[in-house]
Amino acid sequence: MTTLPQLIGGLGEIAPGYDALICDVWGVLHDGHSAHMGAVEALRRFRERFGPVVLLSNAPRPVDVLEEQFARIGVPTDCYDAIVTSGVATRDALELRANNRRLAILHIGPERDRGVFEGLPIDCVDAAEASVVLCTGLYDDDNETPADYGEMLEELKRRGLTLLCANPDIVVQRGGKLVYCAGAIARAYEKMGGPVIYYGKPHRPIYDTTLAAAAKAAKRDIARPLAIGDGLETDVKGANGAGLDSLFIADGIHGEDIREFSAAHLAELFAKSGVAVQAAMRALVW
Repeated sequence: MTTLPQLIGGLGEIAPGYDALICDVWGVLHDGHSAHMGAVEALRRFRERFGPVVLLSNAPRPVDVLEEQFARIGVPTDCYDAIVTSGVATRDALELRANNRRLAILHIGPERDRGVFEGLPIDCVDAAEASVVLCTGLYDDDNETPADYGEMLEELKRRGLTLLCANPDIVVQRGGKLVYCAGAIARAYEKMGGPVIYYGKPHRPIYDTTLAAAAKAAKRDIARPLAIGDGLETDVKGANGAGLDSLFIADGIHGEDIREFSAAHLAELFAKSGVAVQAAMRALVW
């Protein structure tokens, strides 16, 4: 028998049952262009009454770069306690790989993402000289798709190069438009038989880091955290794997798949994705 999710109109309806929030960023807190102020207020109220809020993002960037973006698009710093990103996890892995020697990488992604390895002993080279591939996204995600990378990926596979994926998201919502992320390139490479290592959601290590950040902010153990997100394959699958309750935000990247906002229809969608969700709402509000 399929378990139906609880449909709620505001986070306040279920907030008393939790002592910390792990909240997605893109699609929940902002759309890449502007902050969702209803979500900002919901996070503020939870912090005031129930516990810490840790933002968990698959952004392939350092925390300070995210906060610079927050300042530009209007996300205030008083709606969260800490930020954990896949970019930080990727940087730690690159530092270990370099191990005090210079590392030659092929960087697939825009120039703006290079902060993830800034200051490390890394040389950006072409595919013929690379010893490893770092994918943070598409070079031009406004116009390109993973199909544009077929020949490149075939060459990388021929050379047996491992692809490090700094953002497992397949797509993200930017100002109402869906654009491809590094996860789409990584998935295409994996389907060819190429080796891929993922950093970020839905993989368990990033959740251990995030829960530790919540406990540090609260200065106590966290007993009942709630994960909030709009991605079934990342936010919800990751929460399931970490044993956390999840709140699904329907008007995010899966908005086009949701014919009607009903418990039965959502349960069908969740079953197809092989995930379980405790509650769902249109957009994050209090």
